[in-house]
Amino acid sequence: MGNPDTNWEEAFNRFEQAVVSGSEALQVKALTKLARVSKFAPQDILAATIPILARLLGENNFSGNLTRSIQQAAAYCLKQIASQADGALATEIGQSGVINSVLRLFPQSDDSFRTVLVKCLRVFVTFGNENRVIVARNGGLEIVIDLLNSCNDGTRRYLLEILSALALLREVRRVLICLGGLRYLVEAVSFGCVVSRERACQAIGLLGVTGRARRLLVELGVIPGLVELFHIGDWTTKLVAGNTLGVIAAHVEYIRPVAEAGAIPLYAELLQGPDSTGKEISEDVFCILAVSEANANAIAEHLVRILREGDNEAKAAAADVLWDLAGYKHSVPVIRNSGAIPILVNLLRGENDEVREKVSGAIAQLSYNEADRVALADAGAVPIMIELLHDESEELRDNAAESLINFSEDPLQHERISEAIGIPSFQSMQSRLTRIRASDDLMARSMRRMSIEQLTWDPDLV
Repeated sequence: MGNPDTNWEEAFNRFEQAVVSGSEALQVKALTKLARVSKFAPQDILAATIPILARLLGENNFSGNLTRSIQQAAAYCLKQIASQADGALATEIGQSGVINSVLRLFPQSDDSFRTVLVKCLRVFVTFGNENRVIVARNGGLEIVIDLLNSCNDGTRRYLLEILSALALLREVRRVLICLGGLRYLVEAVSFGCVVSRERACQAIGLLGVTGRARRLLVELGVIPGLVELFHIGDWTTKLVAGNTLGVIAAHVEYIRPVAEAGAIPLYAELLQGPDSTGKEISEDVFCILAVSEANANAIAEHLVRILREGDNEAKAAAADVLWDLAGYKHSVPVIRNSGAIPILVNLLRGENDEVREKVSGAIAQLSYNEADRVALADAGAVPIMIELLHDESEELRDNAAESLINFSEDPLQHERISEAIGIPSFQSMQSRLTRIRASDDLMARSMRRMSIEQLTWDPDLV
């Protein structure tokens, strides 16, 4: 069987006859043969065997010809069939009632049969979301957690892979903590195939948005596992791991452990990658981690390297992060001391518009600090910014004007930008900033006039 000349309809008829009317030995032989040829058989023939196998697995009459060996062979066949053609038949198997039969057989199975059932269930939930729902709603989650409580053999990996698939369901995540399954989901990040580890990582990211779950996850040691997966995974896995680690780091208490586990170089790598999503994740997480001055120093070093060596997209992303970090009071000297300012000024002379726009934004933010204005002036930024007031890009003109206005308000720097004062884009930005500052002052005065009692008791504000 399995050669090009096989008559599959005749082969199916022989299989059906053996299973329906053959001896126990003949049934087991037919099932074993089906499992072996499943990789060669046409999909329609395999589909026709599913009701037969489902009936064998669901049979409760153990006093007749049907024995555990037949059911074990049937379960193995179903696992093999569900694995073919990227799981094309897995959903059909799940809808045949097989999953309920598999779950019912767990308490009655010995070690070898249980291993087959676990592997069977793993394939079902790997290839079908509908199958995951059936497993979860028929006590499968409880069975898996109960087995993990006592299992230390080779099937543990498969149980963790089942759990990672089930944990993608919201209804499973809702009960996972109270069932004691969270520690196994953390374990699943570090063990099993990479696809399963990525699923566990994704589920942890969804769980970690709540404070209680995040705290429990950290206490269970999730950070090293996520960092390891971030390090070894392919690009898609890195995105998932990086995003989940960012969710964990979103609480000030966990910023240091995430950084100390080695996350910063991995986010720098993500920032330089080909995917815009990776850049967005890195930018967001860098802004979180940089709340710590020690982290800000490490991040700045990586950003400076990227500004020197990266491609244009990476340079733009790095400049964007510096733009954000320049707004942190403790990061201002960090950026200046990192040597980033001369590099940023030099990049303004480049030809890539996106890089220039992001760099000009970072420089505009830095220009609010007196010491940085000195460093920018020493690096030759002023003539370039004056020239950018005439650029075709509105964003470049605005950023340049904002920078120069800050220079104009500095008595020590005012003379440097005198030729910019009459340029329309400079005047337009100056009027805009004056209006914004006036509005901010008015709001501040209005808030000061309101008492604490008014804020507390005014029914329109409560």
